[in-house]
Amino acid sequence: MKREFIIWPAIDLRGGRCVRLRQGRAADETVYGEDPPAMARRWAAEGARGLHVVDLDGAFEGRPAQLDVVGRIVKAVAPIPVELGGGLRTDADIRAACDAGVARVILGTRALGDPAQIRRLAAKYSDALAVGIDAREGRVAVRGWVEESTWTAMEAARRMADCGVRTLIVTDIARDGMLSGAAVDVMAEICDAAPACDIIASGGVAGPEDIRRLLALRRPNLVGAIVGKALYEGATSLGELQAAVDADFRHSPRSTSSGAAP
Repeated sequence: MKREFIIWPAIDLRGGRCVRLRQGRAADETVYGEDPPAMARRWAAEGARGLHVVDLDGAFEGRPAQLDVVGRIVKAVAPIPVELGGGLRTDADIRAACDAGVARVILGTRALGDPAQIRRLAAKYSDALAVGIDAREGRVAVRGWVEESTWTAMEAARRMADCGVRTLIVTDIARDGMLSGAAVDVMAEICDAAPACDIIASGGVAGPEDIRRLLALRRPNLVGAIVGKALYEGATSLGELQAAVDADFRHSPRSTSSGAAP
């Protein structure tokens, strides 16, 4: 059985609406919908096999702010898995997200600030936990991308792998919301730095060619891509992106290790 590469449509929540930010800047926002569950149903109807949801208010405020909306999204698309990031900085926050029905929680600021706690959480939650590595010019950004840490993306990937984290979501901030193409070289380096981790690429995907370029890396632990603006702006469709995956799937057998949606 070949390994599945998943396209994750992104739903970024702010003030109860679906939005996209350019390069994570709070002041550079575009609103794409007033009804997030309806948007989730749209992606489900178009064949989504997972949804990537970010609570932007939570990321900026340091605590979950959209769990009621997230719960409605989960119910709207069940049984399609929903992963959630943004502001999950305590054990209680993680439990609340799981109670809302998300299949996987994504930690960022907390993970990089306290690796010992991440080791504990990785053991407890296993595949239901991922760490987001969001990099700007090689350095990891935290607290809603408004602060820069001392870690490089490669260091973060290695340390999270050492802590037992099974999934890393890697974002090139400079490409996020820019439709400038996936950071293929960066993803290759991260895959090689953390071969025991499943890697999901985020930022810059503009169309099927980006998916083909990612798949052409032939890294068995590169298991998905998150796509936002390209879908919302109509630059491509979920069907086109999935067709690129399916064509590669038919012609290039992949590893049978884990990597499907949780």
